[in-house]
Amino acid sequence: MLEVITYPNPILRQISQPIEVFNESLHELLDSMYEVMLQKNGVGISAIQVAKPIRALLICLPDEEGNQHKEDLLEIINPQILEKDGEIIFNEGCLSVPEFYEEVKRASSLKVAYQDRYGNPKEMEAKDYLAVALQHEIDHLNGILFIDKLSILKRKKFEKELKQKRKG
Repeated sequence: MLEVITYPNPILRQISQPIEVFNESLHELLDSMYEVMLQKNGVGISAIQVAKPIRALLICLPDEEGNQHKEDLLEIINPQILEKDGEIIFNEGCLSVPEFYEEVKRASSLKVAYQDRYGNPKEMEAKDYLAVALQHEIDHLNGILFIDKLSILKRKKFEKELKQKRKG
């Protein structure tokens, strides 16, 4: 089972490398990431969060009842944001920053180019929740965490909560 690494682990700050080989070991990693994401009740996970600095991420948004379905799983390799538009404020959390949630401003719609697990080129448009999740996970691939997007005041609040958790 893969381990989710948590802040302030320096691995989370690494820039992930593009994937060039789309083989069985990549497929096994994607499958394992999916299991970890579900086990941790996440809607997204990037490879860097399981200490693999490669440009791969998964997103599986829940339905209206809060259930996740494998057929809704997006496996996104080597993503590139082609277009961003609009603005949305969204309450975000992160598997690598457990038990901390804060509002973050993001683009409300995106167009993204990527590859699937077999290396086939794809494009997608995303709005609202999916757009937020994509930006959050793509940030991970670039060594950026959602807490980096917070105002100074909110960031101080986060650091204070983190210190208290470590003591307690």
